[in-house]
Amino acid sequence: MTYSSLDLYIQMLRIRMVEQAIARNYPKQEMRCPVHLSVGQEAIAVGVCAALKSTDIVMSGHRSHAHYIAKGGCIRSMLAEIHGKETGCCKGLGGSMHLIDMSSGFYGAVPIVGSTIPIAVGTALGNQMQSNEKVAVAFFGDGSTEEGVLHESLNFAAIKKLPVIFVCENNFYSVYSPLSVRQAPDRKIHDLAKGHGIESYSGNGNNIHEVFEMANLAIQKARNNKGPIFMELTTYRWLEHCGPNYDNHIGYRTEEDFKKWMEFDPIETLKNELLANKQLDKSKIKEIKSNLDKEIENAFQFAKESSFPKPDILSDLVYHKSH
Repeated sequence: MTYSSLDLYIQMLRIRMVEQAIARNYPKQEMRCPVHLSVGQEAIAVGVCAALKSTDIVMSGHRSHAHYIAKGGCIRSMLAEIHGKETGCCKGLGGSMHLIDMSSGFYGAVPIVGSTIPIAVGTALGNQMQSNEKVAVAFFGDGSTEEGVLHESLNFAAIKKLPVIFVCENNFYSVYSPLSVRQAPDRKIHDLAKGHGIESYSGNGNNIHEVFEMANLAIQKARNNKGPIFMELTTYRWLEHCGPNYDNHIGYRTEEDFKKWMEFDPIETLKNELLANKQLDKSKIKEIKSNLDKEIENAFQFAKESSFPKPDILSDLVYHKSH
């Protein structure tokens, strides 16, 4: 797909504003599921998904809102799902960590760490068998690289030369544990994939242009039967692991480190670039934010006005009766 820098800016800003709106409204206790927000990490989701076709397939983990929106998922359906309403993308039964939008190619998110990686690989195998030229993408965090299923998936994908892209969003923490207490020193995550014979890249996940160019190259290779690609992209989450708050005060990361990463805000960086190139001005920014505010406000209103699912839906979706 073809995206302008302005398109990328608006999409990243849309994700940021949705996540911030969730954070503001979460204390009202109307969203009763856990939420893992992507504030600060928007460039990876947007840059990768901008390089995909609408027919390509994406899967995600527990921090999935950005991937869902970037792939074209319906914000109204997402917010209704987080509110537990029947108009949600999983009919209100899944919540934040079980998003899905088949029509846009977002095939699902699951909270169990690393669990969607083999599903994406299986989807890529199906695509290969059907010769449909679709590419599958698995988004996951650095914590997933410590799961055995990742290595099984990498090995199988390499053997079969599957059209799958493994995208590791390395934000340096698995909940509150830094990489230094979880993995061997002086070893890069993308080197794990190289050990399985998979072409691997690493880059700055807060630079939208770098992410897009890397993803575009990887996707074209995968689509042309050159096998799987692994991408490690460094980034930083601004908010707590799970929830709407800032948590620097609890001591697992420093305020200095947080402020350093805020200077690399992917949205501000691109905005300043667009302003310097005269592709954007203050009045246009105000207009964009106003339109996004209305979109998000309408989506929240839709979610709040929607009905909760009826009790009998539980058995309808789990157990099939033969007649």
